[in-house]
Amino acid sequence: MSAGERMPRPASYAKLVRPDRAWFRRDPVELAPLLLGAVLAYDSEAGRVAVRLSEVEAYRGVGVDPGSHAFRGRTPRNAVMFGDGGHLYAYFTYGMHVCLNVVAGAPGTSAGILLRGGTIVDGLDLARSRRPRSTDRDLARGPARLAQALGVPLAANGSDLLAPPFSLEVRVVPLAHATGPRTGISGAGGAASYPWRFWVPGDPGVSVYRRHPKSH
Repeated sequence: MSAGERMPRPASYAKLVRPDRAWFRRDPVELAPLLLGAVLAYDSEAGRVAVRLSEVEAYRGVGVDPGSHAFRGRTPRNAVMFGDGGHLYAYFTYGMHVCLNVVAGAPGTSAGILLRGGTIVDGLDLARSRRPRSTDRDLARGPARLAQALGVPLAANGSDLLAPPFSLEVRVVPLAHATGPRTGISGAGGAASYPWRFWVPGDPGVSVYRRHPKSH
């Protein structure tokens, strides 16, 4: 399959549309499962790669969600979370990986949805070249892998996901999904009382759940 060729799309993932800004202006716990089955594409100088999302995590904001980057208030790092929905919040983790989030809610809400996993559906050869040691299943199976396969840099933080070089299509009919605690979150934010991880059962793009040893 060539870099510009699309992988066949299963019938269960059909009927995608481009959302408007208002579509993102809702609580992240409501918005997150609606992103399952959505296709996010990024056009770099090397070409286009697109991923079909199969796993996401919702994060609420200031004073509400102890697992959120915005829990203690606005900082230069999390400022994008306080903007309008439908923008990209990208951050660096462990000093080496970029993770991607969709900002949710109206301006000032400080909410986001982490893109945890998916399957490459366009630009497969380009994604392989970025992750040459991965199997096709693992190209975007995990938040850092997903960002690397897409080729989205940290500098894209704050980008509008409704405008080039990004493209986002979402399902008209939501997919059936499962919920559970978020992965690798310490303290109260990783507890079962925050079942804000959403995934498509049986989808190959879903990552392995890892409970943080210090979650409550």
